[in-house]
Amino acid sequence: MKSQDYSVRSRSGFSMIEVLVTMAILLLGLLGLAGTMMHGHRSEAESYQRAQALVLLQDMVSRIQANRLVADCYAFTTDATAGTPYLGTSATATPACASGNATQQATAVRDMDEWSSLLTGAAEVVQGTDANTNVGAMNGARGCVTYDATTSVYQVSVSWQGLGKTSAPPDSWACAKGNYGDEKWRRVVSVTLTFAP
Repeated sequence: MKSQDYSVRSRSGFSMIEVLVTMAILLLGLLGLAGTMMHGHRSEAESYQRAQALVLLQDMVSRIQANRLVADCYAFTTDATAGTPYLGTSATATPACASGNATQQATAVRDMDEWSSLLTGAAEVVQGTDANTNVGAMNGARGCVTYDATTSVYQVSVSWQGLGKTSAPPDSWACAKGNYGDEKWRRVVSVTLTFAP
């Protein structure tokens, strides 16, 4: 009788060990799944920011094309190496235009002011208890437009801070360079355009 009791107890103890091992394996699997979900969420947020940047990029290209007779007014980024000045987050540049007639000048200045507002997220505003918060753009969004007189090429760029480090953008995409700490945080989309003489 005693040997039978001992065997029942040893079998129940073995069952408890099996349960603990199963729980540990399940916990590791759930932790892996949570990590995968977090990585997927970050990738989705990065993709969303890139899509917003492309919309803002195309917005400025369209504005320049619509007012192409004074396209030189839009080339406010005079230092193509440092990517300054820029519009958007913490911008200090004041848009100005001296080419064309008064209507073209006013349109160019309005376009740049509106683009700067869009870069700071003015397209979507969250009502807060103290103030409204702009949330319609990427983290630290900044925009640049440069002009290369030797090639007659305009370059429109939008930069922002990513959610994780990747490789640094190429030197030719210098928009707001040095404004995000490590260059591996900076994301840039850029397009060039030329106009027939």
